[in-house]
Amino acid sequence: MNANNNDGKLKIEMTKEVAKGVYSNLAIISHSQTEFLIDFAQLFPGIGKAEVVSRVIMAPEHLKRLAAALNENIRKYEQAHGEIQMGANKNNIPFGFGPNTPKA
Repeated sequence: MNANNNDGKLKIEMTKEVAKGVYSNLAIISHSQTEFLIDFAQLFPGIGKAEVVSRVIMAPEHLKRLAAALNENIRKYEQAHGEIQMGANKNNIPFGFGPNTPKA
């Protein structure tokens, strides 16, 4: 399968199921020497546990590119809509930090 079409641009396909997306309000990030794991989860008040709805595994170089792209898009969003306000973490669960760090 050729990922590029004839004009040299990357062609990206997406199934209807993936296009629907999933809601996540918690990300648990862990890493080994060779990869980063990002578990996206849903955490709802009163439930007492979070459910992982998607896992993304990335090489460190690709994750750094993603971080740069996210920072650039946040900058553009805030230019257009104002600064994103960070609320107090009422559940005392830090976003992006997980208790499990996989071993390679």
